[in-house]
Amino acid sequence: MKKPLFTIIVISFCAATKFFAGEPTNGIVASVHPLATQAGLSALKSGGNAIDAAIAVGLTLGVVDTHNSGIGGGCFMLIHLANGKNFCLDGREMAGAAATRDMFVRNGKGDTSLSQVGALASGVPGEVAVFEYAEKNFGKKTLRDALLPAAEIAENGFPIPANYAKLIEAEKARIQKFPATAALLLPDGNPLQTGDILKQPDLAKTYRSLAANGSDWFYRGPFAAAVGDWMAASGGILTSNDFANYHIELREPISTTYRGFEIVSFPPPSSGGVHVLEILNILEHFDLKNLDDSTRLHVIAEAMKLAFADRAYWLGDPAFVNVPRGLIAKTYAAGLAQKINLTNTMALPEHGLPPDWQTDLFKKHTTHFCTADAAGNWVACTATINTSFGSKVVIPGTGVLMNNQMDDFSIQPGVANHFGLVGADANSVAPGKRPLSSMSPAIVFKNGEPVIALGAAGGPKIISAVLQEIVDMIDLGETPAQAVATPRIHEQWSPDQLYVEKKLPDDLKKNLAARGHKISELPQQAISQIVARTPDGKSFTGAADPRSNGTAEGW
Repeated sequence: MKKPLFTIIVISFCAATKFFAGEPTNGIVASVHPLATQAGLSALKSGGNAIDAAIAVGLTLGVVDTHNSGIGGGCFMLIHLANGKNFCLDGREMAGAAATRDMFVRNGKGDTSLSQVGALASGVPGEVAVFEYAEKNFGKKTLRDALLPAAEIAENGFPIPANYAKLIEAEKARIQKFPATAALLLPDGNPLQTGDILKQPDLAKTYRSLAANGSDWFYRGPFAAAVGDWMAASGGILTSNDFANYHIELREPISTTYRGFEIVSFPPPSSGGVHVLEILNILEHFDLKNLDDSTRLHVIAEAMKLAFADRAYWLGDPAFVNVPRGLIAKTYAAGLAQKINLTNTMALPEHGLPPDWQTDLFKKHTTHFCTADAAGNWVACTATINTSFGSKVVIPGTGVLMNNQMDDFSIQPGVANHFGLVGADANSVAPGKRPLSSMSPAIVFKNGEPVIALGAAGGPKIISAVLQEIVDMIDLGETPAQAVATPRIHEQWSPDQLYVEKKLPDDLKKNLAARGHKISELPQQAISQIVARTPDGKSFTGAADPRSNGTAEGW
């Protein structure tokens, strides 16, 4: 029997299940690394709010989880303030001024090795700009307060966890191409092993310089100059002027209703927010709670397929292309829902046509963390340098790993990126453009009050993870801990596969295959974090994904 929604159980997963002592009432933090979670909790305990906590988490992750995120990358930060206002801070990376539509095309074919590794793979990072803006406008502390403790960790070092060591080994050949990166991760030519202490003195200096001088040091000073010099010597296109011209975008949050809840998320260039809402609008036409497990998963997979077909055609940076708001219209979803057959998969050769697609428009490897405080401030933030260790480039003397976010553009129509996603002209490369993202930070409201903040890491599987967790908690009454642990599926239209986690029961796999799904097993799909309110509204609950080593801790 399902437990009621938000049962007062507060669980975090690391090596073993861990229970909080008592019910946290002052705030909560969930992240992928215990040191980052503790940094966020320390910010709360020392007088900060949820925004301060989120920034402390993000900057600490940039030290201890550098294969996923850091100041060489970007982020989407969704903030709900205690005064009821919501803000979307878009710190997505931007293509340099010299970027061209065909910059990755060689001999008539898009070359993903160029968009994924090396000097051409990076856009101008936006995380520093978002964190500084958020701190100045919404926080109670300073950026320096978050930077200096993280700098100490970088200087003194931390033990490499097993997953980090495995990724270094897996990326060894690419890391070897870049001396500064190899010196950090392959000392004496050998990959760091589990338990080895990783010290990052250059990154510590960078953090302290940021603490002393603010973002101008990064975007208009020595760091920008160092990137420009390295790029010029290494065949890249980014310049110090590209850094000076970077700016965050304040975007209007998007939302929909689902079974009495309101779900608020990120607009384009996030495809994740749009399609989580689009899929929920479709699923609202089905009684998921009372369907058997295989039928429910089948319906969810078909709804994903419909949304990802739309993603491939319609989505891009709204400053450059027309992205129709009709994608999240209830009327559009009603028509899509009618295409779903409960017993068989559908043939779907192309995207849908949302209403008013010409006129009603959106205006102009990864990690996720969530925070909330007693005053009513909530943050859902997804940050990334894209794939493991980004472009594999550490800018010499800075300790900063640069992103490979250019691979999130459609480098050529029909050419799949690292995650197997294909795109059209809407997501083509252009100067100053922001590539499409699957990042889907979301906050769920009940009766106008925030009750859940969530998000995930994992490329396009972010969308399916966030979607399924919302369904699991709202439709099936699962707790946050149950929702993050539930085996997941993923369908992204192209390739024509239904990806399932290996731990999904065999009978469900067989039933889904019998309905026409082409099953492909993966060890795991996405890493998610959730924080939530308990039913009485007096305390917090939350969970970190058991697929990783994160923690969720309250105070």
